[in-house]
Amino acid sequence: MLSAVSFLQDAASELLYPVLPIFLTVVLGAPPAVVGAVEGLAEGVASLTKVAAGRLADLMSRRKLIGLGYSLAALGKLLIALASSWPVVVLARCTDRLGKGLRGAPRDALLVEGVEPGARGRVFGFHRTADTAGAVVGPLAGLGLYELLHHQLRPMFWVAVVPAAASAALVFAVRDARGPAAPASAPERTAVRVRPRWRELPPGFWRVFALLSVFGLVNFPDTLLLLRAYELGLSTPGVIGAYVVYNVAYTVLSYPAGALSDRVPRHLVFALGLLCFAAGYLGLGLIESPWLVFVILPIYGGFAACTDGVGKAWISTLVPDRLQGSAQGLYQGAAGAAILVAGLWAGVAWGSAGRVPLLVSGGCALVMALVVTIWSPRGADAREEVSR
Repeated sequence: MLSAVSFLQDAASELLYPVLPIFLTVVLGAPPAVVGAVEGLAEGVASLTKVAAGRLADLMSRRKLIGLGYSLAALGKLLIALASSWPVVVLARCTDRLGKGLRGAPRDALLVEGVEPGARGRVFGFHRTADTAGAVVGPLAGLGLYELLHHQLRPMFWVAVVPAAASAALVFAVRDARGPAAPASAPERTAVRVRPRWRELPPGFWRVFALLSVFGLVNFPDTLLLLRAYELGLSTPGVIGAYVVYNVAYTVLSYPAGALSDRVPRHLVFALGLLCFAAGYLGLGLIESPWLVFVILPIYGGFAACTDGVGKAWISTLVPDRLQGSAQGLYQGAAGAAILVAGLWAGVAWGSAGRVPLLVSGGCALVMALVVTIWSPRGADAREEVSR
């Protein structure tokens, strides 16, 4: 059911996401730096929210947080449809990402409830497959609507509100058997109020957390990659089509990557994803022909497949079940904060073609892939049952 909810919301999000940089720069007249800033600020809002939501997910009903998160995402899409200037889009994206921040950690904690650590790669892989299938359907629907609506972008945003609202409504069908956290004794309640639970997280978590957070500083928002495709000469339908190809690769590879991470050390699967990232960024930075975008973006899809769900599964096996929400919230919050920094510096350094930030990030990813491959911190890939 959570996968169905994510499918609908992602279909709505990805219907407008490929054309958002074009809408900002061409229709609303924003400079390219604003594209990176908008997504960076939105992810910054999400990152702060994820930490708090993860904490709350260990203390209260997760379904309520999930429902509120998807409702705010629907509201954000409505605001984009109403936007007449780019600052309104900033507000809309921050509202959307606020919803993402609220729902992410509670949802991921609920996904692994009762699941053995050795099967969590498949759990997250399946969820990412369903979620990203929405990212295939959404842009394809957007491409059809773009032609049907005579190349008008704004009506497409109104259509995106429908599946977003349906996703929020479907949360009511999600079951959370645990409900609110079990009552604690008076001393325990006092400790919960005074001491943040992330202080209880084990050292193995912190080592992996630091490693993955550093990489996030060169992982800037994908809207800039789509802007690069547009600047290379792809038309608006071409940009949408390239984004669909990327998401098809992401969808097809997510479950196999998750399943593979249940059989081999997860850091090796993650390192493979970093190599795909490097190939994608360096490729986009070096090519001159627009058609090569359709070759490079599927490779880049391997990065998302090998790191998104795999990273969450990796984190989930390092902490006990009672701290799943706090751990996922902190990890995802730090990743969002890193994307904020990456989006800001990449947007400022973008220039006329975006080559410099792409080449810098791609080179850093190659180094990071080597580090992840040869350096596996003690406890970084735990397989033992930690819920006790």
